[in-house]
Amino acid sequence: MNFFTVLERIFQQSGFAAITWQQAVMMVVSFVLMYLAIKKQFEPLLLLPIAFGIFLANLPLANMGAEEGGVISMLYQGIKGDLFPCLIFMGVGAMTDFAPLIANPVSLLLGASAQLGVYCAFLLALATGLFTPGQAAAIGIIGGADGPTSIYLANNLAPDLVAPIAVAAYSYMALIPLIQPPIMRVLTTKKERAIKMGQLRKVSKVEKIIFPIFVVLFCSLLLPDVAPLLGMLMLGNLFRESGVVERLSDVAQNALCNIVTIFLGLSVGATANGELFLRTQTLAIIAMGLLAFGFSTAGGVLFGKLLCHLTHGKINPLIGSAGVSAVPMAARVSQVEGRKYNPTNFLLMHAMGPNVAGVIGTAMAAGYFLTVFKV
Repeated sequence: MNFFTVLERIFQQSGFAAITWQQAVMMVVSFVLMYLAIKKQFEPLLLLPIAFGIFLANLPLANMGAEEGGVISMLYQGIKGDLFPCLIFMGVGAMTDFAPLIANPVSLLLGASAQLGVYCAFLLALATGLFTPGQAAAIGIIGGADGPTSIYLANNLAPDLVAPIAVAAYSYMALIPLIQPPIMRVLTTKKERAIKMGQLRKVSKVEKIIFPIFVVLFCSLLLPDVAPLLGMLMLGNLFRESGVVERLSDVAQNALCNIVTIFLGLSVGATANGELFLRTQTLAIIAMGLLAFGFSTAGGVLFGKLLCHLTHGKINPLIGSAGVSAVPMAARVSQVEGRKYNPTNFLLMHAMGPNVAGVIGTAMAAGYFLTVFKV
């Protein structure tokens, strides 16, 4: 056997010879997502592990996909069993201050109105004829801008679509600073964007402790399927607000949340196998996900305009865009846009009300879909 024959055999057994065009395309997609995460810092904590998971899953002959055995396949069981989304919700709850929502209950309405995109995308997905009602529901929840909820619902109603739904949800969440501002400007006037809102009242510790317990009780009695998500969210919040379990609150906010974020992102990305991902269904999901984000933003802003009119200019409609549950990025976008038109404006805390209400609203929408479509 001569030297060139050996080289030829090595090449034929290498990934270079086995790579497909689908794998090559998905690698390029992973590089773009890595660029957005590292250079543009768009939701890097999740986008970077997702991007690298996509990269690993499409290495030819490496068997690094979520369903191909090995370490990542073991991690993926945390998604299949709904463990990772629920643990992420515990961490989010431990990091969330519900005081702005408690101080201004009308924020619940703004959070609810920003779920418009969920139902618009659901109806659109059904109208295409490409998806079952359960799959359409899983696609619609992308409009809530809540990654863990999107994964949770997709895993229960459309397990074969977890990858495109998760990638679309987290990618668009990362792009909120680009997606939302043009819609906000089109739907509001300069005068409305410059409205300065008064200071929120101080919320007592008793209110902060009662709130998570009441929310879980009421929402779980209304829609039992939402209990796993909301229960873990409010448990984390109770750790924070009780003041007696600082160590548990710290672990939930930091170590646990960071570890689960790595596992969740990596295993979600590893589901994006090129041969399965690059299909007509996937392209439709990505397109409808963008429309869902747009409609959700518009729903929140338009309801904010209505409240602005009813309160004679006391509510800045920009905070309605924060009703999507991308915490706290959507609230920051409202703050940034408001400051452009009134440098003395401080909308962040006002926008956090609809923002955290959106988390509850999206979870409730998921619970509704589960109740209706889960077999």
